[in-house]
Amino acid sequence: MGDTAAAWPGEQLVRAAQDGDAEAVRALVSGSYPHVLRFAKTLCATPQDAEDAAQEALIILYSRIGMLRATAALGSWMFRIVRNECLRRARGAWRTGPWAGEPVCAPTEDDVLARLEAEAVVGAIVALPEDLRRVLIMRDVQGWSGRAVALELGLSVAAMKSRLHRARAQVRAALVAGGSGA
Repeated sequence: MGDTAAAWPGEQLVRAAQDGDAEAVRALVSGSYPHVLRFAKTLCATPQDAEDAAQEALIILYSRIGMLRATAALGSWMFRIVRNECLRRARGAWRTGPWAGEPVCAPTEDDVLARLEAEAVVGAIVALPEDLRRVLIMRDVQGWSGRAVALELGLSVAAMKSRLHRARAQVRAALVAGGSGA
């Protein structure tokens, strides 16, 4: 198995890192990296953003490991940090990107998705093929305009719409199959 299939660092390593053991901190950061990067790739629009978000999350892990009260919750804590970092990057890109100021209409599916369990939605999105996932995240999660998504991914607007439709249909089907759909 590769590094990405390895388990998160254990509670004993987290406690040692919290007690200031430099080797434990190094092992904790390096052991968390594959998980953090994999999750960032599912949320960020580009591989570069994912890498940057993962590095920022690991810096936060390094600097704030003492603040983690539930040592068994390392994975959940890191996922929240990565999610927040990806959202922060998306907001920054939105304010400064070439599409800044373009009106964005919230899809009606946003209202439906808002009522569903967040974990089920994330799981359905993560299960999408990468080409569909990127379009869905950029358009529906990050709020990019259709034209901006097509431009960023090198697609025609029609191809982007086709991928977005397939992605939404697959997420909807996964949620209905999982009992979370309406």
